[in-house]
Amino acid sequence: MKTIASPKAPLHVPSPDHLTERSRRARTEPMSVLPLGDGLYEVESASDHTYLVDLEASRCTCPDHVFREARCKHVRRVAIEITEGRTPPPGEISVTCHDCGETTFVAEDESEPFYCDEHAIFPGDTVIDRETGDRLTVVDVSDLRADAVEIGAADCTVAEYGTNEGYDPDVPVVGAVYPHATVARNGVVPSSLKVYTFPRTRLETAA
Repeated sequence: MKTIASPKAPLHVPSPDHLTERSRRARTEPMSVLPLGDGLYEVESASDHTYLVDLEASRCTCPDHVFREARCKHVRRVAIEITEGRTPPPGEISVTCHDCGETTFVAEDESEPFYCDEHAIFPGDTVIDRETGDRLTVVDVSDLRADAVEIGAADCTVAEYGTNEGYDPDVPVVGAVYPHATVARNGVVPSSLKVYTFPRTRLETAA
């Protein structure tokens, strides 16, 4: 599972006078939080020790929780980071967007490639073919992999098609049409309205 930890750093303290000692340390000590899925988080402390936090059960493997049964600074830090959007909530993981490299949160059962909100595509969106620079309109984003979808006319899969060989074979297939096609009244539907299939990583969102 490819998942990303939050930067190891102290957090802003909005009103230190109203914080308990553990809450203050949860903010002021540099820690890094790595979401593991299933509501589990790995916290690297300021002293470089690593502890496992089960957020939903409010449990931690650190001595403060194990021996004192306290709601330790590590559990608090995970909760704070989720609230402030630095770390994903249970059910999500932190990953890198395929197109821009920025960190984004996705469902933990989502498969690669991962995309942030700005670079995700949906039916009706305009995209650009990385090979040709052509603009196309998306008509379908399939759950089927490029190495499992056959192109009948070419007698091969989408992944095996000549211009697709440099792209990931295990990514979803996207169907798209060339949007500039026009249809005359009562005329024949032009071949340019044919739905072409691409590996998802071959297409990028249009500006």
